[in-house]
Amino acid sequence: MKDKKDKSEMNWFIKVSLMTFVLSMIFSFISNNGVSNLSLIPAILILALVIFIGVVADFVGVAVQVANENEFHAKATKKVKGSKDSIKLIRNAPKVANICSDVIGDICGVLSGAISALISVKITEQFGIGFDIQFLVSALVAAITVGGKALGKVLATANATKVVHKVGIILNKFKVKK
Repeated sequence: MKDKKDKSEMNWFIKVSLMTFVLSMIFSFISNNGVSNLSLIPAILILALVIFIGVVADFVGVAVQVANENEFHAKATKKVKGSKDSIKLIRNAPKVANICSDVIGDICGVLSGAISALISVKITEQFGIGFDIQFLVSALVAAITVGGKALGKVLATANATKVVHKVGIILNKFKVKK
């Protein structure tokens, strides 16, 4: 039994590592090439979107880990949309949290760092600033990201059932009906 579990964990490790590698390459290529060709305001908006996605993904990852499955069983018997999907999320909490908080969250963190470096160059060139402001921009991005995730953890813990149910409803809408 332990060998089967060890093999399953190793398979998950390989899958999540490969998925992260491929997604990171794709998103880095798209964002870096796309952002470098944009003016300052659209680049900042894309940076804000990447930070927002990372914070929301972390928020969902935390909520799934703390939500109580039992709260969804009554809803599922009453056929409340999203309840069964919410139960699946909670039963797979470690993997869901890994994808949300680590894969998506970390990719967004790396992307926001790269995008903030490109924005720093744009600001320096556009305004003729004689010093490198990348440290300031990077620190600001890090502060917003970490602060957002800290607030998200508090809110996700306090509202885990609502959050997981909303995610379950969204998943239910995209599910292929048999």
